[in-house]
Amino acid sequence: MAKIKYNNIDNVGVDKTLKELRQWREERRSKQKDYSYKVPNHTPELSYLTGNRLDTTITWIGHSTFFMQYEGLNIITDPIWARRLGFEKRIGQPGIPLNEVPPVDLILISHSHYDHLHFPSIRKLYKAATKIVVPAGLKRKMLRKGFPNCQEMQWWEELTLGPVKLTFVPTQHWTRRTPFDTNSSHWGGYVLQPAEPGKHPEGKKDEQKRKLPPNLYFAGDSGFFPGFKEIGSRFKLHIALMPIGAYEPEWFMSSQHVNPEEAVQAFLDVGAEMMIPMHFGTFRLADDTAREALDRMELAREAQGISPERIRTLGYGETLIVHPEERYSGQ
Repeated sequence: MAKIKYNNIDNVGVDKTLKELRQWREERRSKQKDYSYKVPNHTPELSYLTGNRLDTTITWIGHSTFFMQYEGLNIITDPIWARRLGFEKRIGQPGIPLNEVPPVDLILISHSHYDHLHFPSIRKLYKAATKIVVPAGLKRKMLRKGFPNCQEMQWWEELTLGPVKLTFVPTQHWTRRTPFDTNSSHWGGYVLQPAEPGKHPEGKKDEQKRKLPPNLYFAGDSGFFPGFKEIGSRFKLHIALMPIGAYEPEWFMSSQHVNPEEAVQAFLDVGAEMMIPMHFGTFRLADDTAREALDRMELAREAQGISPERIRTLGYGETLIVHPEERYSGQ
């Protein structure tokens, strides 16, 4: 039986030749970069997070890993607590130590790259009641690895998990873990919405007083593509978790990773009210630095006339809390 190979919208390719890879490596050796800036670590609010089942919270662990609390569920995105990736050491300490993470109800995987799907981290987080959601083509690997409570999703497919409605949305990217499994599973992002807008997570119904949580968009990894506008046309989004790093050299990375200016444009394209940057400063995956990514993002924000409070940069372990009185009343 022939293996399914997954593609991008319009079959946009991101493959690079060995010659291009060697060219990048040669360029990297000639660059001098200032890596003195480090993303700051904040003391995590573990007592609050452990007891919270009402407020929407977003805590940055590092890279594309967030600990989110949404409609009473504890959710982890793209978990990686690894101290190194290949030869590259982790630059910053995880925002919450792995053994102190509150019990996890749901793990969301955007794609099967080592910096987004780290099995040792998942083994520490996974319990009998933990659900893992993965892109199409990846469930078999998860089952082989010993994670039976797993479900895979196709682009635009919806899944209701208790009080949360989850939609898997497109990105422009690729996957590979070995020389033999290129694009054997898909890639994408997730939109989270309340499944029953009139029902509180604790089970009480009150149609008049119900304050809805924000619709969240976790963008995963992506190059800049028309799909951002389509996502914006299908959903009313409030908070977008958007990658801004691993873009240099742009001639090599642009098809698979947005640069900071493209990230800000993608934020506008999806129509979200707030952007939280991610995928920078944790691992040296490309030649850009965290300071460069943040500075370019800020310049792009100013150029686009976006108010400063609409882009919220978190430190490791820092939590954004959406209090009940601040919940969104419209979707």
